[in-house]
Amino acid sequence: MAPEPNLNGAYYGPSIPPPPTKTYHRSRGGGSCCNPCSCLFNCLCTCICQIIFTLLIIIGVIALVLWLVLRPNKVKFYVTDATLTQFDYSTTNNTIYYDLALNMTIRNPNKRVGIYYDSIEARAIYGGQRFASQNLEPFYQGHKNTSILHPVFKGQGLVLLGDREKSNYINEKNLGIYEIEVKLNMRIRLKIGWIKTHKIKPKIECDFKVPLEANGRSGNFEETSCHLDW
Repeated sequence: MAPEPNLNGAYYGPSIPPPPTKTYHRSRGGGSCCNPCSCLFNCLCTCICQIIFTLLIIIGVIALVLWLVLRPNKVKFYVTDATLTQFDYSTTNNTIYYDLALNMTIRNPNKRVGIYYDSIEARAIYGGQRFASQNLEPFYQGHKNTSILHPVFKGQGLVLLGDREKSNYINEKNLGIYEIEVKLNMRIRLKIGWIKTHKIKPKIECDFKVPLEANGRSGNFEETSCHLDW
């Protein structure tokens, strides 16, 4: 076997490729830096939400405590008496000539709640049509108190009744008893200790039957309770 030639430390084989270049990618995870404006905005939103949520809880707790302490009861309205001395409808000019006087009571059963009646408008309605209205004097009603109202409707009013309502009027005239509705539109404030609430606008509806007085004689009027809508 022939001796190998002297290579003098040199390498004459295929070329060796260079080592691969390492690349580094910045992670998008928690290691990245946050934009200061974005971080501040997120922090403010979180704080505002926490404050609002806390305030809602506090308001709810206060409302619950007040309800448990005060135990508010619904105010009750009644028509205790009604006197009708005239109720004539003219089909010629669609006018009602009327004379109606009412006694109404308002019962406040609450021990710790007073009521300011800042405005009271009484409306008289027949056949779904208003024929008269009256503004009553404002007043304050104390705890566990009964107040009396005296709305009086007298005069004439234009009322456009349909055929059905005209037929009902004829029947009621023959019977001598009329179905009339009175609505009270109010603006009130509640007084709880030294606290006064904002104005509330309840609506009270009273439907009743009233006999017509004839020759100084009248039928018996039945006390009627009213419907209260807050």
